[in-house]
Amino acid sequence: MDVLSDVIAGMRVGLPHSTRIAWHAPWGQRFPRMPGSAAFQVIIQGSCWLIPDDGEPVRLNAGDVLFFPHGDGYVLADSPDSPIADSHCEPGMEQGLFTSASAGGTGEVTMTLSGGYRLDRTRIHPILRDLPGRIHLPARLGVRRELGMVVDLLGAEIADPGPGADTVVGSLLDTLLLYILRAYMSFQHDQCTVSGWAVALADRGISAALDAIHCEPERPWTVQSLASVAGMSRAAFSRRFSALVGQPPLNYLTWLRMTTAARMLRETDLPIGEVAARVGYGSEFAFANAFKREHGMPPGKYRRQTCPMPPAFTR
Repeated sequence: MDVLSDVIAGMRVGLPHSTRIAWHAPWGQRFPRMPGSAAFQVIIQGSCWLIPDDGEPVRLNAGDVLFFPHGDGYVLADSPDSPIADSHCEPGMEQGLFTSASAGGTGEVTMTLSGGYRLDRTRIHPILRDLPGRIHLPARLGVRRELGMVVDLLGAEIADPGPGADTVVGSLLDTLLLYILRAYMSFQHDQCTVSGWAVALADRGISAALDAIHCEPERPWTVQSLASVAGMSRAAFSRRFSALVGQPPLNYLTWLRMTTAARMLRETDLPIGEVAARVGYGSEFAFANAFKREHGMPPGKYRRQTCPMPPAFTR
C-alpha cells in the first residue's frame, strides 16, 4: 500500500457509518465533541449554516464537504437563528453501516450525507494528527470532480440499497475519506499553505521512501537503503525525513510495523509467528518484545483483549 491507502486501512476500528438525512426547515442540530472519532458532513442538496463552537457561522452550499478528523463538536442549522436540538452522537455513528432519516419541520429541504469512523486512539497516524480540527472544502473552490462522484454514488446507494450494498457503501466511505484528504492537500498546494505531512507526501524523495516502507514493511530497511530509494545521501535523507515526518526513519518504520501487527492480530487469526514475519521479524521472541514495548502487553494478550471472538481468517 502507499501511505494514504495504508492510513485509510488502519485508521478505524470496526465499520464506518453513514446517514442520509432530509432536514426540513426550521431545524438545528448540535453534534457534540466525540474524541476518538472522525466525522464528515456533505451537503448534497440545498444549503445550511455551520455554527462552530469557536467562531462565526459559515454558510454551506450543495457540494460543500466538512471533515472533523478529531471529533470536534459543531452545529448545523437552516439558519443561525433557528433553535438547536442536542444529539448524543454523529448521525450513523451508533447505527448500522448506513441509514436514511428525516428531521425538522415542514419547510424547505436540505439534504446531508454524514458519517463517522471510530479510531484506534492509541495508534492514530501522524497524518491525521497533523490535520486541523475542521476542514471545509467548498464546492465553489473547485473540489475535485472525483469527490463529487463518490458522494453521488454514496447518496444513491443509501437512498436505494441494492444487492451487495454493505460492501459498496463500506468501500465508498473509505474512498470518500481518501478523496477528502487528497482534495485538502491539493487545496493547500493551490493556496501555498502546505505544511506537515502534506509537505512530506509532496516531496518526491521522502514520499518514495514512505511508499517503500508502507509497501514492504517486512523488508530489512536501513537508513542507507531508504536513502537510496529517495535518491539522496544518507545524512541529507535522515535530516529531511525527520524534519518532515517528525521522527527518524527507523523509528517510523517500527511504529508502522507495530501498528500493522496490531491490526493483523485484531482482524485475522494468523499465527503470531506469521504476523511477526509479515512485519519484518524473523524471531517471534524479538517480535513479542518489540510489540510489548509499543503496546504495553504481549501480542497474545493483545489479541485476546481486543478480539474476544475468533477473528476472521484473511490472507
